[in-house]
Amino acid sequence: MTSAAQVASEQAIGVDGIDSAHGVVVVGAGHAGFQCVDSLRRNGYQGQITLVNAEPDLPYQRPPLSKGHLLSPAGEEALWFRAANWFDDQQIQLLNSTRATAIDTERRQVELSTGETLVYRWLVLAPGATLRKLDCAGADLDGIGYVKSLTDIRQLQNQLPNSEQVVVVGSSFIALEFAATARKLGKKVTVLVRSQRLMNNAVDQELAEYMLDQHQQQGVVFRFGVVPTAIIGTEGSVSAVELSDGDQIPADLLVAGIGVVMDTSLAQAAGLECGQPERQQPEGILVNSHCETSQPDVFAAGDLVVAPTCWSAAAGSAEPLMRLESVQNAVDQAKLIAEIIARASQTTSESAGEAMAKPEYRNLPWFWSDQYDIKLQMAGLFEGYDQCVLRGEMASGKFSRCYLKQGKLIAVHSVNKPADHMQARKLIEAGACPSLQDLADESRKLKSLIPS
Repeated sequence: MTSAAQVASEQAIGVDGIDSAHGVVVVGAGHAGFQCVDSLRRNGYQGQITLVNAEPDLPYQRPPLSKGHLLSPAGEEALWFRAANWFDDQQIQLLNSTRATAIDTERRQVELSTGETLVYRWLVLAPGATLRKLDCAGADLDGIGYVKSLTDIRQLQNQLPNSEQVVVVGSSFIALEFAATARKLGKKVTVLVRSQRLMNNAVDQELAEYMLDQHQQQGVVFRFGVVPTAIIGTEGSVSAVELSDGDQIPADLLVAGIGVVMDTSLAQAAGLECGQPERQQPEGILVNSHCETSQPDVFAAGDLVVAPTCWSAAAGSAEPLMRLESVQNAVDQAKLIAEIIARASQTTSESAGEAMAKPEYRNLPWFWSDQYDIKLQMAGLFEGYDQCVLRGEMASGKFSRCYLKQGKLIAVHSVNKPADHMQARKLIEAGACPSLQDLADESRKLKSLIPS
């Protein structure tokens, strides 16, 4: 396979000479990055593709890391999107253990941590968000783990067998999924929550209390309104955690799931517009409805992207800027970008007018989380709702909570009701305004409420 250096040498011919033969460079090999290169080939793109992967491993799926992978005897191969030979077969240059360190949008070049330079016709940024780490005293001790990468999980796999007292910091989906996994492995688990409830922005109060009860029934202990102020070690390893209320609890292993931060330094240095909190914009790379950044032929997808969202009922504007952290969002944005690039690469002077009608990103957001035998599936964005209808009984362990704004269905959160989830997505996409009675009536399938 041609090396990055050879490609750069052959292609460093000045911007005026750059055309589709110079190909696509994709920075980031998570769900968005891999989906982009896969979809490019599926859409008939025949030019050079280079996938820049900061990690040493083949591109892999992230969701199983906090769930089944720690419990399953299956090897890491089960996580791979594709085996190594697939990249060769598809003529996709995969650069592992390589980071993009600088972007020159005028010369259309990407500098790499290896010292090499890539020239691009189109550039796709999909680096993902950056893990937020603990910053209290003792945060560098052995026995402190995170759930973000395969490297993190390997560390946890080595530490879990010898750990009995596990402390989890945070109540995000990932934190709670790991807490559930640790309990399944027979560990004593304590979860530290900064606020007074679980999953603050992801679900409503009633659903948060339901999930809390499920964890407590499994023996998980929760401490609300506290954060770790110091981690105490014995012979270099974690032995206890000091809390902000002055208490101290024992710990053999501490795992933090406290969210992510938006590292936009690479994008900002390249002149890309990024969200500004002082202007009430989420942090991240700003893109339009085509996932295009402010620089020509530079796209962005995934967790680091701030895009106009037509599904939010919380803000006054029709399409407020939002940043969505979900596999669905990353994958669907990448598919859109690949379609746009593939079309552009096939454009002739005769079809130029037709190619200008680029598709827009209008996909309904959806999310999921697996904890114990609970499959929580969420369709739409529930913020801003003014009515909630319960479909089924929460005590049964199978129910859906339907959220409406001014009579319009905007979101449905389902527990162990996958059919409701799939049908709710179609119902929301159709802009349906079903009656409260029809939503609550389990004898009626949600799909029957889709307006004809």
